[in-house]
Amino acid sequence: MQNLGPKSRVQLKALGITTIEQLRTCDPFALYAQLKQNNPSVSLNFLYALIGAQEGKHWLEIKKERRLEIVLRLEALS
Repeated sequence: MQNLGPKSRVQLKALGITTIEQLRTCDPFALYAQLKQNNPSVSLNFLYALIGAQEGKHWLEIKKERRLEIVLRLEALS
């Protein structure tokens, strides 16, 4: 899965996500919240990576182009 290294994949596997197809069916914000609940040290970069993996883009591109949108949505969810 693009953007997601071995440690990230282990964390996703703990939530039952092992394929890009499974990842694409998830709301990345809900998934990030679950990951954060399991491991409070999960960074915002993980969310960028999840979105990038779903969209086939590098996580840095997501961060650069959509950071404000993503941060505002996270604030609205909390």
